[in-house]
Amino acid sequence: MNRFNPIARAAAALAVIAATAACAAQTMPPPAPSAGAPMPPPPPFAAAPRDGAPASVSGVVQRYVINPEGDVDGMLLADNTLVRFPPYIGTQVAATFAPGATVNVNGVAQPGGTLRASQIADANNGRSIVDQPPPVDAQRLPKSLAGVGLVKLDATGRVLRVTSTPRGEPDGVLLTDGTVIKLTPPAAARFANLLQPGATIAAQGYGTRNRYGESLQATAFGTPGNLTVLYDTPPR
Repeated sequence: MNRFNPIARAAAALAVIAATAACAAQTMPPPAPSAGAPMPPPPPFAAAPRDGAPASVSGVVQRYVINPEGDVDGMLLADNTLVRFPPYIGTQVAATFAPGATVNVNGVAQPGGTLRASQIADANNGRSIVDQPPPVDAQRLPKSLAGVGLVKLDATGRVLRVTSTPRGEPDGVLLTDGTVIKLTPPAAARFANLLQPGATIAAQGYGTRNRYGESLQATAFGTPGNLTVLYDTPPR
């Protein structure tokens, strides 16, 4: 394995995050299931909409999930439905709908039973947030500072559900404790046997841990004690 310093590793991991984001549109947990118990599959939408079709879902906010850079970009409902939204509205969504709130979500169905939200509303008071692109003059993090906050992380746990790109390619997993592990689609294809609900996996990589949870872009993936290094040289 080619050794490079933590800053270089963080920058390399950020490059993978950016590449993954280009192909993706892409926290208290419930009691953990008993050891050995099968993981229930994510519930289908009531109307079973086809991918890309308008869809809606209602449920209780269980927790929020983040991307490797630490931005809130999704919420997990109590029935394990995953609702995705753009990071630029993540802070607003998390501040508006606390875990335990009942929400009504309208959006578009995506592969794997995920819903891409266009509007999220509080079922009790009607307060809502609509996905609107940020102003063109909105401040953005300078490229020179990209990756500064990434830290080396390790994760181990059981897969709650597999995440995927809008095209349906697996690109990571969500663990039962809310940890998000991202993989590039080519890397994910190497671990089809592990990208299954209930599988116990382990990963190392670079990402963020904050009050909403933990998320990392994997640089090594596999099972506890048996990790496969994904990149012999820094990814470009």
